[in-house]
Amino acid sequence: MGSVEWTGARYADRPTVEASTWIDAEPERVWSLISDIALMPTLSNELQAVEWVGGVSEPRVGARFIGHNQHEAFGQWTSTSQVVRCDPPREFAWAVGEPDYPAAVWRFRLVPRDGGTNLAYRTQIGPGRSGLPNAIDAMPDKEEKIVFVRLREFEAAIDKTLAAIKRLAEHGVR
Repeated sequence: MGSVEWTGARYADRPTVEASTWIDAEPERVWSLISDIALMPTLSNELQAVEWVGGVSEPRVGARFIGHNQHEAFGQWTSTSQVVRCDPPREFAWAVGEPDYPAAVWRFRLVPRDGGTNLAYRTQIGPGRSGLPNAIDAMPDKEEKIVFVRLREFEAAIDKTLAAIKRLAEHGVR
């Protein structure tokens, strides 16, 4: 797991955070967890609930889901995401907002390794609008710090999610 370093990144730079872990489970087992959007709120402090929309009940490219979120500084909001990659058991990704101009893109990549799975989890923020640009608009002189703090929050969330998925895949417990 990594540590976000100060880079002075701005929102328009589309900064990213990524971490990975090795899991003693086959990719198919890991895939069943990371592609289960209903599981994600149980692993997150920010994401409270999700539901598929448009009669969809499983992941596929183009499928959309609504996320209900809560954050101490940003309050409560909902966001619509669209699955942009669904390649079992290798890659699962979704764009928050419009896929061509997302507020964020979240991606899991699974690679078989040493009888298990290397699982990488990554997010890219921007360039589309979200609560973060609203905070930046209110304090433009603090943009780099706002982005840095949000990336650190995402890093902690990614690390927590990877650890939980590892425990679930290997031992069936969170």
